[in-house]
Amino acid sequence: MDYKYIETLVKQSKDGNEISKENLAKEFNPYIKNLCSKTFIHGYDFYDLQNECFQSLFKCVSSYNLENHRFVAYATNGIKNNLYDLIRKNQNRKIFDGNDCLIITDEFQKSLISNEINAEDLMCRKCDYTEIRNALSKLTHTEHEIITFLFFPKTSSKHTLKEFSVLKNISYSAAIKRKNTALRKLYELLQPIFYGGELHGN
Repeated sequence: MDYKYIETLVKQSKDGNEISKENLAKEFNPYIKNLCSKTFIHGYDFYDLQNECFQSLFKCVSSYNLENHRFVAYATNGIKNNLYDLIRKNQNRKIFDGNDCLIITDEFQKSLISNEINAEDLMCRKCDYTEIRNALSKLTHTEHEIITFLFFPKTSSKHTLKEFSVLKNISYSAAIKRKNTALRKLYELLQPIFYGGELHGN
């Protein structure tokens, strides 16, 4: 994004310029589409999530201080935090036990990519949320505990492997081994999807 151009659009949008609002939405559209493709919340389809994100974008326009000159960072944080708020509202549903709330983080994608899973296939082409969830449900409690802690946070705060090792009172090297074991198993469970098969629930 051209940050100076964005700041100009924001100023004009705050002044009520509808064309600038449309252009601002176009500038953020790729980011919003990418974020929504990684987000799964019970009762919301892709277009519902897009609508939520654009509403957040224009709320950010209204509350933004033009003197800060950091609208892109301000808006992207606001949009993501709104999605996390939606997830918190559904926190009574637990992942692996009927939960339909999930944001696939960049870290999770990168970890699977390191195990030779293609990110584009994972996100949209061959592997949908139901298949990912079915694979996750086949992990042991210990395996899905570390995957959930590291890659599927319920807030915008990210967790580290060091934090997990302290929380579980295990060594850092043991935490690394546990994470790698869980990711390797998840990769193996997802492999059929990429070779023409499908996963089935328990």
